[in-house]
Amino acid sequence: MLKLKRLTPLLILTLVMVLSACGSNASNGSNASSTNTGSSTAAANTASSDASNASGSSSTSSKADEILQSHPDARIASISIHITNDLLAIGLTPVGSVIGGDVKDFLPHVKDLLQGAAKYGTVSDPDMEAILASKPDVIFLDENYSGQDISKFEKIAPTLTVNTAEGTWQEQLTEIAKHAGREQQAADFIQQYADKAEKVSGLIHAKLGPDAKVMAIRSTAKELRVMGVGHPMGPIMFEELKLNPANGVEKINKAYETISQEVLPDFDADAIFVIISVGSTAKANFDALESNPLWKNLKAVKNNNVYVLDGQKWLDYSAMGQDMALDDAEKLFGN
Repeated sequence: MLKLKRLTPLLILTLVMVLSACGSNASNGSNASSTNTGSSTAAANTASSDASNASGSSSTSSKADEILQSHPDARIASISIHITNDLLAIGLTPVGSVIGGDVKDFLPHVKDLLQGAAKYGTVSDPDMEAILASKPDVIFLDENYSGQDISKFEKIAPTLTVNTAEGTWQEQLTEIAKHAGREQQAADFIQQYADKAEKVSGLIHAKLGPDAKVMAIRSTAKELRVMGVGHPMGPIMFEELKLNPANGVEKINKAYETISQEVLPDFDADAIFVIISVGSTAKANFDALESNPLWKNLKAVKNNNVYVLDGQKWLDYSAMGQDMALDDAEKLFGN
């Protein structure tokens, strides 16, 4: 009995500590429940802070998925023009987005769809105050630009990262849609796109001939480029529209290769698609090329098979960009 009496105070002290801890946890749980019944923005910001302090981006990614799938009206911030356009494709309009560096604004082909959205500056130098002011519930990041500095975004809201340099735009769209619980919308968009691509491919082949070889060039302020089989133009031209690459284009296994205008005849293209970069210098450079006898003697030029494209759409490797590029091609070859 003597030993038991000596232990009793210790047991009592232990019991008091356990009950105290339980009471604290219950209080925290009550606060969390209260937050969840409030606005989704408040829930997101609270969750972001807790998750960042706990286990980093994996926790905030999980919380972001939860918010997106349980709140259809969640406020989304996009720190990538390509992610912005993928979100638009599945019916989600972000409350804010980064802008195009060349145009210093939202990309022209989607600007009307982003009316009222906040502008966050460029992806390489986002305006953190503007992001904070728009009170997002979730932030989408491009891993290539923001992957090394996620923590500053996590302080604002739970984050999700997408690597826009890997995979096809269809795969990227599907990934984003899964986070948002919109897999069916993505599948529908991709199928509609495939049907349109088949139709447009038929129109182009009917105009140029099934064996026609094509190439795309881009005139910039500094150089002349031949677009390769890589992103952004290779897939739409040579896979989805099933066009035949001009001589040597198939060897350019990247976005583009800088060339001198003297080598243009070597490609022996039956048709040439042209993109002129933003700015008067790029336009002046192409005007000078058009006046060059070398250009005038190209087979595609002689046969009037030169087609100027809207570069903002064709170079935007996103769901919306590629779909709008098909619309442009349909107008060019549907007459």
